[in-house]
Amino acid sequence: MPMDTTNFPIESLRAESTPFYYYDLHLLDATLDKMKESSSFPGFHIHYAVKANSNPEILKRIAASGIGADTVSLGEIRAAIAAGFPAAKIVFAGVGKTDEEIAAAIEYEIGCFNAESDEEVGVIEEIAKSLGKKAPVALRINPEIDAHTHHYITTGLAENKFGIAMSLMPDVVEHCVNSEWIEFKGFHFHIGSQITDMTPYRILCEKINILQEEYPDLAIPTINVGGGLGIDYDNPEDHPIPDFDEFFNIFKNNLHLRPSQQLHFELGRALVAQCGTLITRVTFVKKGVNKQFVIVDGGMNALLRPALYQAHHKIENITSESEKTEVYDVAGPICESSDVFGENVQLPVTHRGDLIAIRSAGAYGEAMASSYNSRPIPVSKFSR
Repeated sequence: MPMDTTNFPIESLRAESTPFYYYDLHLLDATLDKMKESSSFPGFHIHYAVKANSNPEILKRIAASGIGADTVSLGEIRAAIAAGFPAAKIVFAGVGKTDEEIAAAIEYEIGCFNAESDEEVGVIEEIAKSLGKKAPVALRINPEIDAHTHHYITTGLAENKFGIAMSLMPDVVEHCVNSEWIEFKGFHFHIGSQITDMTPYRILCEKINILQEEYPDLAIPTINVGGGLGIDYDNPEDHPIPDFDEFFNIFKNNLHLRPSQQLHFELGRALVAQCGTLITRVTFVKKGVNKQFVIVDGGMNALLRPALYQAHHKIENITSESEKTEVYDVAGPICESSDVFGENVQLPVTHRGDLIAIRSAGAYGEAMASSYNSRPIPVSKFSR
């Protein structure tokens, strides 16, 4: 079975209005436990990237595990605090922080801003001064590493809307260190997303080691290496939890931390992707000239990733009892040609009314859902 149906049997699924997101909270808890076990090294701190999934139930579950939050808007900061994340464990990233967001984050006394330009540092400094409070700031540096993922989710190159180029870094460091209203917290890096080859992380460690050698007299309390750890979209049942041991050992064995220096991580997809499944119902099986199309009632408004950057999700028919399989294109109802979840998908013989499970949808699924075509945003249901 593609999910734990002990407390949420298929017959109950049939009775629900579709589409909806189903979250396996038992898998989420197991993932968090394994992540904490694998990262239990001195100075290692984990933040959950709220942008992956900001469902309140999910946030509360993660906050209860004791880790921090990585946020990219004031809305995410407020959602994190409401869920129980301590403000001191919240970091605030993003290239477009508004004055209102910066002021509110300072008043909340969040743990750190991840600043992405010298101009941003200047604005934070000005607002901090007006509030009479020092602002904790780390600088997001682009280490010029190609993570070899989709170009929409590669972020560590020299010329990018995110971060500060290595060549521009010295002046921004000097700005922070000499400011009366900035508390320099260190360096932040994020090289991309859905990274499954650990080589880019080894290269990142080497670059950080060299960078630290260039600043032997500078106090650098924190190194933040971001996140980006990928998951297995092809075989979610075989690999429901990422290889956290390999990931964290890369940094333990290759990054030369200074005494008492703290190492921070920002994991999103790796924590929540596999626990979420989009459940949608077949409205029609359309026979074309050379193809068959399974049309479902959930579309790109419910799960945007395939339309946005050709993301792959495993697709299953969880109610067909047929032992025979056929090949289908699985598409949604939205009036866009890109509203396709998968092409040439092999499924059991499928009929109107069958339930289709689109797996590994716990990250950037519900969080990116919209009401396009005036369709309702899918509701959420949980294992207990």
